[in-house]
Amino acid sequence: MTVALPHILIVEARFYDHIADHLKAGAVAALEAAGVSYDVLDVPGALEIPAAIRFSAGCGRYDAFVALGCVIRGETSHYDIVAGESARALMDLGLRDRLCIGNGIITCENEAQALHRADPARKNKGRDAALAALRLYEIQRQAALHE
Repeated sequence: MTVALPHILIVEARFYDHIADHLKAGAVAALEAAGVSYDVLDVPGALEIPAAIRFSAGCGRYDAFVALGCVIRGETSHYDIVAGESARALMDLGLRDRLCIGNGIITCENEAQALHRADPARKNKGRDAALAALRLYEIQRQAALHE
């Protein structure tokens, strides 16, 4: 029996371009190493990621999603709103709509922390998010076999 490999959508927030580039590089390397196909969709910021995933899920083309972005604490409470609401919305999509989403929206106190987490040569959170999406896809497929 031949098992079809998943087709993944990477949705990346480009608010911090240099950090987004690191996150995407890690995710792409992980997906290519796994031999899966993927597309990339960019959005302005982390708050737009969940909506873009929901819109894209409706087309039926994607088996899993990788959410990539960065939220750096500033001087106002905007950080808390963006960090919390983007994470909540992704969790809602996963649970309510049964979507396989690897959450790679990093939340940091400063740019140095963000670069450390995003850099493929260091924490490589883009890779981690891609691997999480692939693992959720595997779990979903296994569960479907036993329904």
